[in-house]
Amino acid sequence: MKLVGSDLTTHVVIALTLFKMAKDWIQSLALGRQGRAIETQALHHLYSVHVQKGLIQCNFIVPKSLSDRDGNWHVGAIATLIDVIGASAIVTVVGNIFVALDFNISYFSTAKIDVKVKIEAKVLGHKGKLSSNMVVIRNKESGELIAVGKQWMSAFDLKHKTRDL
Repeated sequence: MKLVGSDLTTHVVIALTLFKMAKDWIQSLALGRQGRAIETQALHHLYSVHVQKGLIQCNFIVPKSLSDRDGNWHVGAIATLIDVIGASAIVTVVGNIFVALDFNISYFSTAKIDVKVKIEAKVLGHKGKLSSNMVVIRNKESGELIAVGKQWMSAFDLKHKTRDL
C-alpha cells in the first residue's frame, strides 16, 4: 500500500512523534528528571542519542560510580542500560512501554572507568504483543565487543487494573 497526501503526512507525524517520545524518555532518565534511581544512575553519562524507526544509537562514558572494585563497568549497570535502551528502540516502532519477558546478556569484555562506549539497539521483530530487540555495546575507540543483550518484551498497558488476590 502506497501512502500519499494526507495519509503520508499523518504517517510521518506519527513516526516523528514516536522517535521524539523515545529520545525524550532516554534523555529524561539520563538527566535524572524521571525514572528510578537505578535507571537514572545507569544512564547518567549517556550522550549523542540518535533515534530512528527500530534503531537507537548512542554513546556513553563509563563513570566511576558504576564501576566494580576492579574499576570495570559493573555488569548490573550494563544490564540496566541494555534494558532501557532496548525498550526505547521498541517504542520507536509501536509507541508502547514494554516489560521484559526474556532477557539474556552475553558479556565479552570489560570497560574501565572513563572509557567511551557506543551502544546500538535494534528491533528484531514483532509477533502479536511481543517484540524482540538486540543491544550491542562496543568500545568506541577499539571496536571491541563488550556485551550483547537480547530481549523479548511485551506491551504494557498503564491503564490495566490488576485483580486483588
